[in-house]
Amino acid sequence: MTMRFLPAGPRSLLVELDDLDATLAMFDALRADPVEGVVEIIPAARTLLIRTAIGVPADGRLAAEIAARQSMATRPRMVREIETIEIPMVYDGADLADVAAHMGMSVTEVIDAHQSATWSVAFCGFAPGFAYMTCDDPRFDLPRRSSPRTRIPAGSVALAARFCGIYPQDTPGGWQLIGTTRVPMWDLSRDPPALLRPGIRARFVEGRATVRPAAAIPRSQGDPALTVLQTAFPILFQDEGRPGQGGQGVSVSGALDTAAMRRANRAVGNRADAPVLEITLGPVRLRADAPVTLALTGAGRARVAGQQMPTTFALDAGDELFIAPPQAGMRSYLAIRGGYAVGAVLGSAATDTLAHVGPAALTDGATLHLANHPALAVAEPVEEPALPRSGDVVELPVTLGPRADWFSPQMIAHLLAQEWLVTAQSSRVGIRLQGEPITREDTRELPSEGTETGAIQIPHSGQPVLFLADHPLTGGYPVIATLSPRALDLAGQIPPGARIRFTADAPFQEIKVQP
Repeated sequence: MTMRFLPAGPRSLLVELDDLDATLAMFDALRADPVEGVVEIIPAARTLLIRTAIGVPADGRLAAEIAARQSMATRPRMVREIETIEIPMVYDGADLADVAAHMGMSVTEVIDAHQSATWSVAFCGFAPGFAYMTCDDPRFDLPRRSSPRTRIPAGSVALAARFCGIYPQDTPGGWQLIGTTRVPMWDLSRDPPALLRPGIRARFVEGRATVRPAAAIPRSQGDPALTVLQTAFPILFQDEGRPGQGGQGVSVSGALDTAAMRRANRAVGNRADAPVLEITLGPVRLRADAPVTLALTGAGRARVAGQQMPTTFALDAGDELFIAPPQAGMRSYLAIRGGYAVGAVLGSAATDTLAHVGPAALTDGATLHLANHPALAVAEPVEEPALPRSGDVVELPVTLGPRADWFSPQMIAHLLAQEWLVTAQSSRVGIRLQGEPITREDTRELPSEGTETGAIQIPHSGQPVLFLADHPLTGGYPVIATLSPRALDLAGQIPPGARIRFTADAPFQEIKVQP
């Protein structure tokens, strides 16, 4: 078994292995004998993304600890009690005939082979509840569609590149569709919500499932505190996110400017990680339904009755708060003393806009309730940092890798020398950049692998995408560099029309095992 250790930021590294079997064997070994300081492992087709705790560098010593488990990974895979789930489905997929032709079989033979196989969940990614399943039948090694579909309905059963997957929600995709199932892959009323998780086996049978309605997720209630009178963009609840859910295909999410969120909470005496409102641009008008104490940080400035408010301010019932579109930055954070009454999903009140996990977004007419949590001493307000404006050039430090070697030295220099325009097609998922495109030296198809917040992915267009908090857990385009964690808050505040210049302190190097 050969392994490469590739940098994915100061606290993450990508372990590249020979194939899926070697990857899953190494994943088993690391779960059986955990490495101290490793907080999460994201398995994929040929890689393991290793994330470490704060203060634990992803360096050669960590690589040595991982490599020391290699002997365990070369043994027969651990035998343990494995749950097998039967999934009724209908073989009505639009690509079933094409799949049969590619496999040199009749449609009936494809269906028989699909049902005869035992499919094992190798890893989860792409979307919450999306499981990559494999079997021992080599005939199911199929290409993706040459032209991806813009929408694949939830419940579609699809094949591609040795994998079978079931789409948990409507989403674009390029896999070959062979049928549909009514069994929900993702249900927040289940514990855990993902039906298929690494290690579980699935068998497909022809038929329609009887589906029970999902139980309603209880909503936290409290005293009415604020009403949204007007908002140009949906307002989101955010906190520090939900780490450790990668096994279900769920990213961390959370506030894009974590420091601003914490400042807002401290300014009203809340826990630093209490849920706040993340407001994108503006304008926003809110009405106080009771006496409240608020703090606004980040890009916005608060006005009441035409008067600008300090960071922390009080409102009486009936007062209206106005937040104008900011002159600099993108996002503001509004905290309320005592905290908002909002239900947690998978341990967090963060709203993940890509995965559709978390509380619903707030629009005109929404009412916010007060949780009345015990408050702490109020911290002294601090001056808000200067934020970028449209037209500014913002420098962002990066670590080259994990896939910088898929690009020529000239393209690496091009990435770092160019000023990349931030386009309006940017969101909490990522910032789409525009400039002279980057071309790949290695043109192979990259198997899906884990990605970090701050990853700079290069799609076929050559125009970089800088992943933010709601990015997909796994991706199939090479990541040329990864943003330094200390620059993530700033990245979340860069408006369209600004330009980004990436800086790297060191050339790309594989991580060498250190004794």
